[in-house]
Amino acid sequence: MKHLSTIILLLLLFVLILQRGFGQSVDSTQTVSSFSGSVGLTNNGFSIVPTFSLNSPAAIMNFYWRKKRFSFDPDIRLVPDASKGGLIFWFRYRLIEQKKFSLRVGGHPAFTLIRRNVTDNGKTTEITELLRFLAFEVVPNYQITTNWNVSATYLQGNALQKNGPQLTRVLFLATSISNIKLSEYSRFQFIPMVFFLHTDGYRGDYFSATGILSHKKLPFSLHSTINQTFQSNVPNNQDFMWNIMVAYNFSRNFKNVQ
Repeated sequence: MKHLSTIILLLLLFVLILQRGFGQSVDSTQTVSSFSGSVGLTNNGFSIVPTFSLNSPAAIMNFYWRKKRFSFDPDIRLVPDASKGGLIFWFRYRLIEQKKFSLRVGGHPAFTLIRRNVTDNGKTTEITELLRFLAFEVVPNYQITTNWNVSATYLQGNALQKNGPQLTRVLFLATSISNIKLSEYSRFQFIPMVFFLHTDGYRGDYFSATGILSHKKLPFSLHSTINQTFQSNVPNNQDFMWNIMVAYNFSRNFKNVQ
């Protein structure tokens, strides 16, 4: 598709159909499956590894379909003309799901759109190239209190072509403090983390933090992320980056219709 507005409209239509068309809403004790997600617009599209950025306004779309311990979680990030961005299709499974501790594993195919120059017969043209990857993750999580958890994520991505990054490994150490009450209806979530990146012989150590402001009676939220480099020799690394995003959020539970 040539224009991001068309993509967003189609995805919003898809969301509305799923919200209204499948089964019926039930309480959590009867839930067979759930569908949730967000569609947001940001001034600077970050990758799932925050040190990488599209350096452009972008649409960020995350969808989560879960049934029992399995979930399918598409993650789409595109600039306005869809010439740069990424499409990730997560398949995740919760190996352990206890009151305090959980362990999740996942894998995905990923497609990254980049811009590069091609010279043919002395004429240089900028094109959009599609890079393909396979990746997996391991995520232990510990719930300290109802609104406070700590987690670690090991993420590894492997290229399916000879150009571009070949092997990327990242270790994230994060905590999340949610449901911080600012007023009767306003809530704040704070997610700081440090992460350690290794990619094709290069290394970077970073601090990142995300804040999320929400309202209990509105489907919209305001997100902002900063990323600060501790040390890095990764090519084109930026010492400090930030963004802000407005997102529309939705969630629905379903049961089988008899």
